[in-house]
Amino acid sequence: MDHQVSLTAYLAAFVAELVQTGIKDVVVSPGSRSTPMAMVMAEHPEINIHIHVDERSAAFFALGIAKTTNKPVAILCTSGTAAANYFPAIVEAHYSRVPLLVLTADRPHELREVGAPQAINQIHLYGQHVKWFADMALPENSDEIIRYARTVCARAAAIAMQAPAGPVHLNFPFREPLIPKLEEGIFQLEERPMGYVKVRNGELTISEDEFREIASKLSEYKNGIIVCGDITDEQFAQAVTELSSALNFPILADPLSQLRSGKHQLENIVETYDTFLRNEDAKTFLKPDVILRFGAMPVSKALTIFLKENHHAEQFVIDGGGGWRDPASLSTEMIFCHETYFCERLVASIDKRQSANFLEKWQKINNLTKENMSLIRDYQKLSEGRLFYQLAEMLPEGATLFVGNSMPIRDLDSFFLNNHKSIKVRANRGANGIDGTVSTALGAALYSQPLYLVLGDLTFFHDLNGLVAAKLYGIDIRIIVVNNNGGGIFSFLPQSQHPKNFELLFGTPLNLEFEHAVTMFNGNYTKVKDWDHLGELMNTSSDSNGLNVYEVVTNRESNLSEHREFWRIVSQEISNFVKGLH
Repeated sequence: MDHQVSLTAYLAAFVAELVQTGIKDVVVSPGSRSTPMAMVMAEHPEINIHIHVDERSAAFFALGIAKTTNKPVAILCTSGTAAANYFPAIVEAHYSRVPLLVLTADRPHELREVGAPQAINQIHLYGQHVKWFADMALPENSDEIIRYARTVCARAAAIAMQAPAGPVHLNFPFREPLIPKLEEGIFQLEERPMGYVKVRNGELTISEDEFREIASKLSEYKNGIIVCGDITDEQFAQAVTELSSALNFPILADPLSQLRSGKHQLENIVETYDTFLRNEDAKTFLKPDVILRFGAMPVSKALTIFLKENHHAEQFVIDGGGGWRDPASLSTEMIFCHETYFCERLVASIDKRQSANFLEKWQKINNLTKENMSLIRDYQKLSEGRLFYQLAEMLPEGATLFVGNSMPIRDLDSFFLNNHKSIKVRANRGANGIDGTVSTALGAALYSQPLYLVLGDLTFFHDLNGLVAAKLYGIDIRIIVVNNNGGGIFSFLPQSQHPKNFELLFGTPLNLEFEHAVTMFNGNYTKVKDWDHLGELMNTSSDSNGLNVYEVVTNRESNLSEHREFWRIVSQEISNFVKGLH
């Protein structure tokens, strides 16, 4: 049978099924061995092809699209180290539960392990970081292989979306010649009367008896807290705040929980815990006897330590993905149930608690901490704490805020206060790395506007080439680069107490002029002069199209001293308050 005909029929069947599963976005990195798949994809009218030359950035770009749309995104590359460059984003997708369909072209079996160029071992290349792997059959135009291609595609897309969502890897060996036979009607395939396989994914839940048992247990406790980490279900905010009101338990809301901003009730949401849980008097005053935890582990180290110190409290971990989010082995019950459904069913199973004494304790400490945050406004020089404190008022309604790792996400956790602006907060917290942040944010910006990215100078530098997507596709993005000329987070870690080689090994000042890089990608660059200047830029940012970069220069030593002084003042106020009650 003609090779070109078989190649085309096989790939047309796969691509047609790709669209049938709901995948519309594909990020392609140019290469030779992936030629047939790329050319067939480009022919399909319902596929959006995004070209990204750098496979590492390309995969993170796709990750950003998938984070925003909550749908699988396909990535396609050629054989060899191109596939290896996908690895960091695949690791992030795995740990942050983001659906990706990874399509790698490969040499045919007879050219593997024989010294052929651009051939590496791609079998199970990503190990346990993908949910499923298949080394695809060679193209044929038989009914059996066409059904196989479509079935594997449907299965892969379903597994990528099945909770917990994540990446799936399909490896395609192609023989030369690599050019498909592109003719009109290649996607008009013969269908079975009932069509090809349709996969229906369900959600995890528990029985009504188990809900009643949990409700009975919770009724025995007076002092409970609800801890919410990274969670993206838009219905969750309403459900968990209703549960909080029924139990009179405070909600400790991580910035990625999507609970600090929105139209839902904010009265029971505590957001300044990262500051006051550094104080021993507060931790004793607020000691819980039961903890309900939803979503990923929180960003705050102070909160994580607080959870560990209260290991005698009963701890329920509710995970609709059926994972095991319990690094300190603190849970007494691991409940595999869809988080929103769990809250709704539990509310229906419990009697509303009348006493709110414990909730009021948390609210009083939270409000006292927020009152003292006015101190941050006194920082006249550009500073990282004040930047994140003012973000809530600076950002427009409905904005998406993407935040880099290291210090930015921690300052966001500490200083980003509750508001009703419905601001979506995103970050790459699966593996907590700095790589690919620019590309992920640009992918998210395709379907989420307006989008603001706040990140440090090292994180910006690490993915500068990702800015090419903004140039190629005219993506609107506002990037605030907090430039403290190095790794600011290390100043807060134990190695800062050993100054001999601290700057060489950890401070790592780069002394870069980012204006030149921004200009290279046709972006607009502005160095922020002062707070008034930043306010003006933010007020007019919605009128600025394309790539806009605002550089905020800060000082690492001043940032450290300002944080410590703020924590000291707040800690003293809290101790005075708690001791005054006795």
